[in-house]
Amino acid sequence: MANQLSFFTDAGQSAGLPKELLEYIPAVFSGQESALYLQRFIDTIPWEQTPIMMYGKPMLTPRLTAWFGDTGKSYAYTGNRFNPYPWTDDLIAIKKRLEPLAGVVYNSVLLNYYRDGNDSVAWHADDEQELGPQPHIASVSFGQVRRFDIRNKADHQQKYAIKLENGSLLLMKGSLQHEWEHRIPKSTTPMGARINLTFRVIK
Repeated sequence: MANQLSFFTDAGQSAGLPKELLEYIPAVFSGQESALYLQRFIDTIPWEQTPIMMYGKPMLTPRLTAWFGDTGKSYAYTGNRFNPYPWTDDLIAIKKRLEPLAGVVYNSVLLNYYRDGNDSVAWHADDEQELGPQPHIASVSFGQVRRFDIRNKADHQQKYAIKLENGSLLLMKGSLQHEWEHRIPKSTTPMGARINLTFRVIK
């Protein structure tokens, strides 16, 4: 799997991150499956745009989100606490597809809806206390290919990127969330819709 990692910078290809931190698996879901899930989630998920504080100013998140999971698995981030919606049949089916690949049983999932290239997520790490000391997160992408940037918290010159393709799976694990941070940047290139599902284990 290590040689399936496809990291790049503006200067071209660069060395991949260690397998113990990241594994990228393309085409876990077919194009047809991905298109069906994308449209169904756009149409049926109770999307919310959450108010947050950014640089001391109130604003709305530049994407839509929804939190699903087992009963009682609430999650706090961006200064807000979210109680889960119950699992849908689609989310359970996706979860069952991922768990054998990840070797992890997930109990919750955060859905992000990037409507176009203006939607994004700023530099951050998923290092909240509820996720434990070494969070294992499975990230599934449906729709528009978007760039996923990664940089080392202590040394921003250590910086990588990966193209998250339609139907792909990215496994984030080990010390990644505590030593690195990531983002989906805005794009000036016209972009279609993308939905990202990050499956997690709330302790």
